Amino acid sequence: MVPETVKKQYDAVIPSPFLDARLGLVFSGNALVELDFVGEEFRLLAPTHRAHKKVIQQLEKYFKHSATQLDMDITLQGSPFQKRVWQALCKIPVGKTLTYGALAKRLGTSARAIGNACRTNKIPIVIPCHRIVAKTGLGGYMGHRKGSELDIKQWLLQHEHALDDS
Repeated sequence: MVPETVKKQYDAVIPSPFLDARLGLVFSGNALVELDFVGEEFRLLAPTHRAHKKVIQQLEKYFKHSATQLDMDITLQGSPFQKRVWQALCKIPVGKTLTYGALAKRLGTSARAIGNACRTNKIPIVIPCHRIVAKTGLGGYMGHRKGSELDIKQWLLQHEHALDDS
């Protein structure tokens, strides 16, 4: 989550289904460029642009119905390698997971490089880095191996029925 000391400007701040987390969204024109998990110290802020409202409607629908396909304008800000990984993540279907190693093999790189690209993903949920897991266990999420970030990853995977309850 974004630390309290960071006073970032968001175009919209919306509620989320995650305990003590809201979503801070940054747009460039009609395209979503960043989605942060922020605390309740960030006041809710309704979007003012029609295109931004459509993005938020899609996110809200996804939170209610995991099968919702997110289809929105996004702007990827990263290296060519990072963009290639993020595009591959978008091809993992809802309800499925892939290991860091399996995606690395597909892309001809290392599991660590996949993890680093996932860590720098500025648009989690939309670019579903939560669908990448370790060979044993969840792995990390947003550069963290424990804490509220892992709780969010687990919620997303359970919501998408990608984890069994056993």
